Amino acid sequence: MTENSNPQHQQSKLVQGLVEAGKKAFDPSLDATLRDAGIKEYNELVERTETWVLLHALNPLIRPNVLPPWLSQAFMQTLTLLPLRPDGVRGTLEFVFSVHPSNSSRIPDSATPQTQGATITHEAVAMATKLLSSVPSSMTPQAWFEGISSQICRLMDGVDGPELSRTAAQIVGFGILGKKQLGAPGAPGWAVFVQPLLETINPSLRQTPEPMLGGDQDEVIDLSRDRVLVTAESLEVALRRLKVLILSNPSPGLCRRLLKPVLAQIWALASWSSLSSGEDSPQSAAKALLETYLRLFGDSETVAVLVTNALCRGSLPEDDTPWDYRPAQNGMVDIVAKRSGATSQDVNWGDVEKRAVVLAYTIVTACSEKDVSAVFLDLLRRWIKTSGEPSGTGLPTSTTEDVRGPEPALQDLFEVTLLQKLLEKAPEKLVSRFDQLLELIVQVLQADDQAALADDLVGVVLSLLNMVVTAPTFNKSSIDQDLLRIIEASLDRIGREDRGQTSQTASNLALLLKYRGDLDQDEEATSALSSRQIEDRRTYNLAMNYITGTDNPPPVVSEGLNLLSGLILAGSPALDVTAVNVLMCNLLTNNEDYINLRVVKIFTQLANKHPKSTTKELLDHYLDAQEKASTATRLRFGEALLQVIERLGQTFSGDVAKQVGETLLSIAGRRGYRPKTQAKQAREERLRELKKKKGEVQDDDEDMEEHEDMTEEEKATNDILAQIVQGWDSKRGAEDIRMRTSALSIFGTALETNIGGLGPTLASGGIDLCINILTLEPEMEKGILRRAAIIAVLSFIRALQKAKESGQSLGFGLADSSREDIMRTLQYIAGTDNDGLVQQHAHDVVESLENWQMSSLLSAAQATETPGLGRLAGLNVNPEDIIPDPSGRPRPRIEEVE
Repeated sequence: MTENSNPQHQQSKLVQGLVEAGKKAFDPSLDATLRDAGIKEYNELVERTETWVLLHALNPLIRPNVLPPWLSQAFMQTLTLLPLRPDGVRGTLEFVFSVHPSNSSRIPDSATPQTQGATITHEAVAMATKLLSSVPSSMTPQAWFEGISSQICRLMDGVDGPELSRTAAQIVGFGILGKKQLGAPGAPGWAVFVQPLLETINPSLRQTPEPMLGGDQDEVIDLSRDRVLVTAESLEVALRRLKVLILSNPSPGLCRRLLKPVLAQIWALASWSSLSSGEDSPQSAAKALLETYLRLFGDSETVAVLVTNALCRGSLPEDDTPWDYRPAQNGMVDIVAKRSGATSQDVNWGDVEKRAVVLAYTIVTACSEKDVSAVFLDLLRRWIKTSGEPSGTGLPTSTTEDVRGPEPALQDLFEVTLLQKLLEKAPEKLVSRFDQLLELIVQVLQADDQAALADDLVGVVLSLLNMVVTAPTFNKSSIDQDLLRIIEASLDRIGREDRGQTSQTASNLALLLKYRGDLDQDEEATSALSSRQIEDRRTYNLAMNYITGTDNPPPVVSEGLNLLSGLILAGSPALDVTAVNVLMCNLLTNNEDYINLRVVKIFTQLANKHPKSTTKELLDHYLDAQEKASTATRLRFGEALLQVIERLGQTFSGDVAKQVGETLLSIAGRRGYRPKTQAKQAREERLRELKKKKGEVQDDDEDMEEHEDMTEEEKATNDILAQIVQGWDSKRGAEDIRMRTSALSIFGTALETNIGGLGPTLASGGIDLCINILTLEPEMEKGILRRAAIIAVLSFIRALQKAKESGQSLGFGLADSSREDIMRTLQYIAGTDNDGLVQQHAHDVVESLENWQMSSLLSAAQATETPGLGRLAGLNVNPEDIIPDPSGRPRPRIEEVE
């Protein structure tokens, strides 16, 4: 390998070149003419250097105290502007993913970009989001976002894979749109990333008139042809980006902000039966967005917007510029402007029914029972009002604004068809709010008593009454008796009238209501559920459906976790604690970034109400006795366990504390044995040896040849890092070093949280384990374990001091002999350990022990000291022998002596 072709040598040469060129360009002591020439040379060097190489070269140069401030600031400016390059955003992402400490599974080669893509972790995405959403001081937010928008949109399109597509969407959704000053409507982030998408889907939202997009730009304009405002390709791209942006971010608020301005257009595309329904089609994207929106905000007000615009094919009546969606080739859609005097496309009766079927199915599948019932009641009020208008009987009106569409007859037909489809698809959901439904039924029956209504209207009302009476949750005794009397009287009246099938139905219902009342009397009163319990059960079922649904996007899962958290805080009896614990553990195992923190929070809330079951579930997954989980998964359960212990506080005691302490010490100990892991390691080692024999794996000589031009210091550093990382994995079936470190850290937190709850046996065993680790495990790769052991000792000292200051009697403490042994061990470690941080930690804990000893001695001396004054010259003051004055107040006795 030649010297010039070695990547490490090239990077070292580049660093030197950057420093030399930077001194010529930015040294304030040089003449302005020389600096101008130096700036030109520096810019040329930066321009011809690849982004990936430049990132790794500049990163060490901006560290504090490496270069003069004027030079490091110039390099920082260059580094912050690198994302503006054509490949700058992708290069910045890969650089952050490769060097971030959370990606410790591999040691990246800093000289070459990764061909297989970096390992993307939640922490690395957060760091990349912060970098790309931070606007450089030399630019405006508008210019910065416009500079990187094309690259981010390209990533969102999935050109570089689905992982980077989701990452780019999270950067925009959280880092830019999640900040009010950047992502509010009208702000720079909204104007660059959101407004173009909304204007493409709904051209009526354009803030300034624009020429047609993607249409023919001929010199001669054919007025007989429709003018294309948005081509099918542009509309497809906008819908796809909007879908990725919404479904990649867990924020329900972001979904509302982005979809509300174009909700009618999304509905128009989702309900168009003649469009292509392929996976990548505009209709498929529109359906996914509509279902997500209705799952989150599917109340009667939202559905009223869809019903009012049921026949929408593009612009709304109130828009200034009329336009329509028009089918194009291959099932795609163009947006065309309506010619002057043109009317809307014909909508036939069959299309009305198809749209009603689509909306009914979407409402039933996406909305909760409560929302479905509210939508049905609202539609029913409107239909009853329309049907009863000729009689002038004052029937109930709609709770929402009754806005008639451009074609009233078709609009009325759509609402009636939608009511019918809802009755067919989910009759059980429509009676979930039967109290309000009964009020509406009573109003219709009273109106019929004053002036006879149409038999079809009364027949529908009687069918609804039949659904209410036969519902499992119906209880006659819980119904308002005034309403019940009106219903019984109306049924008796209609049954005696000559109204054909309607009279027969009323008679049958009267008998059913009578015998249903007899059945209700036989039931025990205690079996009846309160309205609050019924509502909590519905909320619980909805939350579980949102969380466990296989196709539910992140905003829906996030809303499910919110609903579940509300039930836990309210202490609802509807909760199945065991099921919730198992579900949260499964979610934490799946390692979805947007879920992990929410799941840990729910664990802490559950622990307040059910500490035993919650901690047991966490401990089982943390211990992983069946050896099924990876180390990363177990560490996540360790984080949850840590926060649960801190949340329990002084209630962390008894069997819970004993079980936690024993499990933690068993993991942190040296005798842990994992036979399945050992067998797996043996298989991997044999496979590696076979590959090495076949030449599929580089041997040590080839590895040395690749790094032959590295300095001795760099080689030593790489060897140490490789030894440490490899040493973390368990050897010969022993417990992973990272797991032992985690267990010791959690044990230290448990000591500091409530040392009295753990008791003397566990506390003493934990300190003995820490001392043994310090003395018997001096290997370099176990440095993190020794650091945790020292911190655990410090936590023990802090816990004793805290108990002493609060006056808590523990019944045990730190004997002088034990304190001297700990002090002697730490002093030895502080002077001989091969890890600098371990030495520093040991030195600090030694100081803490000395300070604690001095405070203990001072407290003991003050306790034995008699308060007050002793002998003074010529006076004998004895405060204990006090003579009271006539008023009862004590006074000192002074004796004169010779």
